[in-house]
Amino acid sequence: MPTAIVNQSGCHLHLKSERLEVIGLNSVSGREEVLREIPLRDLERLVILESVQITSHALAALLRAGIPVQILGWNGQYLGGFLPPMNDHGLARLRQYRAASNPAFALQLAGRIITAKTYNQRRVIQRLGLSRAATEDASEPAPSRAAPSPEQVRVDLDWMESLMASLPCCRDLDELRGYEGTATARYFQAWGGFLPPEFPFERRSKRPPLNPVNACISFGATLIYSETTAFIQAHGLDPALGLLHATEDGRWSLALDLMEPFRPVLVEALTLDLFSHQVLNRNHFESRNGGIYLNEDGRKKFFLQYERRMERQFLSESACHRTSLRQQLEQQAVMFKAALEDQAKFEPFLMN
Repeated sequence: MPTAIVNQSGCHLHLKSERLEVIGLNSVSGREEVLREIPLRDLERLVILESVQITSHALAALLRAGIPVQILGWNGQYLGGFLPPMNDHGLARLRQYRAASNPAFALQLAGRIITAKTYNQRRVIQRLGLSRAATEDASEPAPSRAAPSPEQVRVDLDWMESLMASLPCCRDLDELRGYEGTATARYFQAWGGFLPPEFPFERRSKRPPLNPVNACISFGATLIYSETTAFIQAHGLDPALGLLHATEDGRWSLALDLMEPFRPVLVEALTLDLFSHQVLNRNHFESRNGGIYLNEDGRKKFFLQYERRMERQFLSESACHRTSLRQQLEQQAVMFKAALEDQAKFEPFLMN
């Protein structure tokens, strides 16, 4: 069990010997009891909702075992977490501070990140187009809303390929950000056409998300963001010093940078599958504070599918070995740290 996620409101986490006890209300008996026991040796990370309580004894044991703890708000916001103390990365941070103030370094690595993100966006649309064509060839029922035609898919793919060719010519970060914004807008326009008709997607809305599709995209992005932040910190770097995302108070800009290539592969692809395969429906969402959010049952289903994707093994064509999305996400932090001495060692994630 690499990741344990405690989503049920009102649960308590206690330490018993070398096991983490999850105590909560049994929905059948109506009584409070031990719902799950998790051996610490089987755990790599813990994610809890803000409504879940944890004892200081349990928290100390988790940190002593090197297990990070991440805390999410009711709306999926990453509130923060706990990490074991690390004090052997001072020189790496000095190199990072120097590199972050070097415009050439920032443009070079940010350019690779956006090229990889755009490539992955293009691959997602390409795969969706091929899958839809295969469905139509098999004479399966067509969706009530017209999906993008093969011709339109080809136009979108050609446009994105052309834009990718322009990225190496960007002269500064502002120009690169302009290309990234244009590519993402075109990508979402194409991607939204593959959603079921009962869950339309017109535009990206974040704070707050205004429909179920945006709620899932935001929630998935928060999960990757929290994991990327933890990996960066675990490898001794400062997650606040961004490249593409300018360094600002109140956010982990480097985490936002390194997670960009994973958004199409995980967040949008997972969101589409959850709606297309009817894993989620409107009963899994609630209106709150002017937005639409996953409710407790919806988060439970999302967490389950997210973890399956993050841990699923696949043969990476770029890495040339079997790996998982979670391993590749951590590898981004490892390679970025190596790139502080040799830029050539940073290779953003590319989907097969």
